[in-house]
Amino acid sequence: MKIAITGGTGLVGKVLSRHLIQAGHQVYILTRNSDGSQSSNPKYIQWLNPGDRPEKEVEGIDAIVNLAGATINSKWTDEYKQKIIDSRLQATAEVKRIIEIMPIKPSVLVNASAVGYYGTSLSKEFTEQSNKGSDFLADTVDQWEASAAQVHEIGVRPVLCRFGVILDNTAGALPRMVLPYKFFAGGKIGSGKQWLSWIHIEDVVRGIIFAIENTKVIGPVNFTAPYPVKMEQFGETLSRVINRPHWMPVPSFALKILLGEMSILVLEGQRAIPEKLLNAGFAFRYPELFEALKEIFGK
Repeated sequence: MKIAITGGTGLVGKVLSRHLIQAGHQVYILTRNSDGSQSSNPKYIQWLNPGDRPEKEVEGIDAIVNLAGATINSKWTDEYKQKIIDSRLQATAEVKRIIEIMPIKPSVLVNASAVGYYGTSLSKEFTEQSNKGSDFLADTVDQWEASAAQVHEIGVRPVLCRFGVILDNTAGALPRMVLPYKFFAGGKIGSGKQWLSWIHIEDVVRGIIFAIENTKVIGPVNFTAPYPVKMEQFGETLSRVINRPHWMPVPSFALKILLGEMSILVLEGQRAIPEKLLNAGFAFRYPELFEALKEIFGK
């Protein structure tokens, strides 16, 4: 297959690209700055700059994976919140423009999304059928998904990957979460009762490839492991795997002062279940947290 990836230099994009190339597929990375790379696979293509016409370079592709968007792991000032929204909508609009003018269109658009769509809850369980929440992330995801889903009108199957917390030891949230434990200062974050819907990076990329290949997978799809955990259990499991104590609590008020509104990412959560992936027959390689962390830390 020929597959174009936006946001291909991020955590998911790098690992996905490597998996696809190893499987014999041709990969095109759409990036703002290709640095003059002459690589043939992946092939780097400039986009989102004035005058860029990436559609000329990706003719005949089978799928587009859109992972582009500003990180949410930054202080949520009003200005930065607008950047979070605008970066996602701009990238998705450009993806749609490219698809619309291609004489032979890709069969599927796999678009990043997030379980933040559901809002937060200590008691509810969320599947793809659940209603939207009412906070900033929920509103952002709603706009993002609505934009991407429009490709269905031009005959392209949209898959909206509602990612949970992606676990990898090189980037993303996990290195930050493990840091206090490395200094023997790890412990309960906030109440510890908030849910953490997590997924191993390998299951993320395997799930994306599964969604590309399976035509019955369409619309919102929870990319989370089948067994989410509460934050206290996550910390205890992490401490066992890396052999560090779990004892020093981090109070909620301190995180709210430090992180502001962004503290919702660690102090509140949701219990999201990957109902669509399971029903479609996807087999998680790491459904349980303990085994996932053992693999990540080479234990």
